[in-house]
Formats: sequence, structure tokens, C-alpha cells
Amino acid sequence: AGVPCPPSGAQTTQLLVEPPWTPAVQWDRVTLTCQGLGMPTATTWYKDGQHCWQEGLDHFIATKSGTYQCDRPSTRLSPSVSILNDRLVLQVPARALLEEDKVTLRCRV
Repeated sequence: AGVPCPPSGAQTTQLLVEPPWTPAVQWDRVTLTCQGLGMPTATTWYKDGQHCWQEGLDHFIATKSGTYQCDRPSTRLSPSVSILNDRLVLQVPARALLEEDKVTLRCRV
């Protein structure tokens, strides 16, 4: 069974990570930015699947590890972003990668 595709032209909510590495790590002072249709003041944030808060802004600095998502009324829930608090992390760029791309890896301690 395949994954259903959204209707053509459908808008989705995106959750951007800065610095742009995945997995994100708590000690990088990660900024999460929610992008989607509608007013930024209507952004709703979720942490570990639980409604956290309705933030007046579309971005914030994540100070705790966990899995984050955001939502805008006109678009769907964003894909999740995990922020780790591990002592050793191998990171890759937080962007779509193709098979023949040259990739910089970061080993963080």
C-alpha cells in the first residue's frame, strides 16, 4: 500500500531548523520556524505529540529535547523535527539529498 499524495497544488506546513543540520541537538540553541499559509500569530506548536502552546510568533528557540511540530489553520500539521540531547551525534545537512550528492557529515561531541 502506497502513501497517498496530497492533492495537486495543496499547501503543506513546513518546520525549518537553524542551524540546518539533522538530527538537531539541544546544545546548538536550535531555532524552529513554522512556514505555512495564514497569519504567523495563528501558529500552534506541539511537543512530543502534545499541544504545547499557541505562540504569537512563527519561530522560537527550542531549549528542550523532544519531537516538535507546528500547525497553521489553513494547512496541515508539519512533519516532525527531533531535537536530541545526546553526547555524540552524527549530523547531515537538513535538506533533501540525492544519491550522487556530495555530503558533509559532522560528528558532534
